[in-house]
Amino acid sequence: MWNHLVNLFFPKSCAGCHAILLSDEKVICTQCRHEIPLTNHHNIKENEIFQKLYGRIPLEFGAALFYFHKKGIVQEMMHQLKYKGNQEIGTIVGDWYASELKDLQPMKNIDYIIPVPLHKRRFRERGYNQVTTFGKSLAQNLNIPYEESVLQRKLYTKTQTKKSLLGRADINKTIFEVTFSENHHDKHFLLIDDVMTTGSTLEACSRELLKIPNAKISIVCMAMAHS
Repeated sequence: MWNHLVNLFFPKSCAGCHAILLSDEKVICTQCRHEIPLTNHHNIKENEIFQKLYGRIPLEFGAALFYFHKKGIVQEMMHQLKYKGNQEIGTIVGDWYASELKDLQPMKNIDYIIPVPLHKRRFRERGYNQVTTFGKSLAQNLNIPYEESVLQRKLYTKTQTKKSLLGRADINKTIFEVTFSENHHDKHFLLIDDVMTTGSTLEACSRELLKIPNAKISIVCMAMAHS
């Protein structure tokens, strides 16, 4: 009853187009769900994630659910998630992608889900890591432990949005640090992020994780930048 009254006077809007959500809609309206550009990466062995990271890191599996286009639905969703505190977006995207990934063989071999970390200062500024709800949703649906302590961001940097590929690569070489025990040896890690652009951040994180003896790396992102 209370929730009904709250929704009546303060109706929730779609994270993609800002239309008022119907009673049976959650976070994203039905129209946006149909219009969101899907990659279908999980059904393509050598998809764009593999192609972008080929020769840079040994990848067991890689996929993103959406294509990210400037001024598109996905950009607005990621903006709402990252800067407006709408963390429910991560949960619903995680639920959505887990339903596609759960029966894939590579997912049955994952030992830990690892988020791309925020620096402590950035975390204090924002109050949360934008991939946490996505990762925890995947973890719950796929029954895989979510582990935040293995990978840390040791340098605080400004946004990399306008940096070149070479500029990002140079910075990322020194940003991340891995901390592990024998329990992490011989494990398969699923590294997750919100949007893959050049791949330099994911490459840097993967290189740190590969310092763990016999580690294997897979990558899943909510979206991938697409021209």
